[in-house]
Amino acid sequence: MGNIYNFSSDALLKRIGLSPGKKLLVFFVSAVLVTLPLGYAYNSITIVLFVLYSVLSAKRDGIYYNRALLLPMLMYLFMALSLLWSVDCNSTFRALSKEASLLFIPLAFCFNNRFIRMGRKDILKNFSIAMVLAALFFVGRAVVRYTQTGNPEVFFYHELSTFSVNAIYLSALFSVPLFYFLTVKNKTWWAYACFIFLFVVITLLSSKTVIFIDVLLTATYMLFYSRMPKKARVTVFVAFMASAVALGYYGKIKERLVEEFTTQATLADGVNNLTVKDAWTKEKFSHNDYFNGVAFRVYQGRVFTELAAEDPAMMLTGYGLNASSHKVNEKGTSLNVHPGSGDGINYGYSLQNFHNQYIETFADLGIFGFLLLLVLLGINLKKALQGKDFVHIAFAILMIALLLTESFLWRQRGVVFFTVLYCLFNGLAPKGFGKRYEKNPDNGSGRLPGVTPM
Repeated sequence: MGNIYNFSSDALLKRIGLSPGKKLLVFFVSAVLVTLPLGYAYNSITIVLFVLYSVLSAKRDGIYYNRALLLPMLMYLFMALSLLWSVDCNSTFRALSKEASLLFIPLAFCFNNRFIRMGRKDILKNFSIAMVLAALFFVGRAVVRYTQTGNPEVFFYHELSTFSVNAIYLSALFSVPLFYFLTVKNKTWWAYACFIFLFVVITLLSSKTVIFIDVLLTATYMLFYSRMPKKARVTVFVAFMASAVALGYYGKIKERLVEEFTTQATLADGVNNLTVKDAWTKEKFSHNDYFNGVAFRVYQGRVFTELAAEDPAMMLTGYGLNASSHKVNEKGTSLNVHPGSGDGINYGYSLQNFHNQYIETFADLGIFGFLLLLVLLGINLKKALQGKDFVHIAFAILMIALLLTESFLWRQRGVVFFTVLYCLFNGLAPKGFGKRYEKNPDNGSGRLPGVTPM
């Protein structure tokens, strides 16, 4: 039966001009990553093509899975199960399509896993080069807008990404290529130039969490992982840290950092800028209250604790995937935060998610979903440290930190980015898997010892 399937799928691929192999799989996986800064439709099409090609080109004796690949699929199945207790079944059902990458991308990695493993370096290289080109596009567009308006704001934060991609998410997309160029062997001048350029663009995007993690990881690499002589490492480290501090003191970037960590409420142009303490303790808010990034996340943490105190059962099962937003809106209304209109700059505080993936998962999926997320991140970090691959280590630490400030996996761009790289780093078969070997006289199986196909 398996031979019949292999024959029919091969015949179908040949009829449309394709054939199973490393190059096409590298192309499709790269395309999924490269289209992340584009519209959702482009990225969705590449995912469908990748999954479809993986299924059609799969060989029965080449299918491989491990615990790391099963965990994202288990997370998705638990999300689907939350339909049974969701307080907003329509929201949960709609969100399942957005989270489907957790199911289908690991499945695609199970098929033709050996070819993807062989092309992992090429995939990371393609993605990194494409993100440099994307960064050039965003900066070039900002230059054009500056010549038209004379407004320097176009080079910073959401104005640089122009809301087509959230600036924080764009910073994450650029960070993995940043470390690819930092760690690539036999660096050329162009690799150094790409690293410096991406670091400057990430700084301009002004995501505090991403900037802090990127600076910390870069300094760690220079001191402990770099192959340069000790004196050279120290010199480069000092020069890099001095440059990072200098960028932090640059006008608009400094203003944004100071604004986020203000400790005193101020009233300007009728707008009351709240502190972190206000966000946590103020009994009632007014519609002219403004939460900066840190204060807003503290406020959302407060909302979660109050919801948990009012409804202890939520801690066990959660409200259902994406269903907690209704409860957050109700709590915001009771606290009189600005409701907003639901679009653009008027998107109110009470209409936004928790901006914390750990809290978001707890509120939507309860304690079991929360623990599943921790296991997923824990395995990713453990394998990164065991493999001593610094790009993987950087990705693992970046995700753990970024999920503290963003509901990253509850957005299509975030969940696709995480799932593809998670599978690429953790779910690949060992060397030699899927190859045809002469029978081993020790076991007579014709397979590599210790390697079991699905």
